[in-house]
Amino acid sequence: MSDPTRYLVAVNDEEQHALWPDGTPLPAGWRAEGFSGAEEECVAHVDLVWPDIRPLSLRRRLADEAARQAGGAR
Repeated sequence: MSDPTRYLVAVNDEEQHALWPDGTPLPAGWRAEGFSGAEEECVAHVDLVWPDIRPLSLRRRLADEAARQAGGAR
C-alpha cells in the first residue's frame, strides 16, 4: 500500500531542500519551493533541481577561492 501523504518541497536560505508533509507548518528558516505531490514525485523533483547538495555558503566560498587562485596563476 502506498503512502497517501502529500508532501511539499521546502528550501532554506542555504538552498538545501527537504520534503515536508503538506498542510504542516514549516519550521523557521524554511519556505515552500513550489512543488508538491507524493513522496516519490517530490524526491524525483529534488533530485532534478538540487544536483549539488553542498550548502550555498560553501559553494560560494569554494568558487571565490577558485577565482582567487585562477587570478594569481598568471
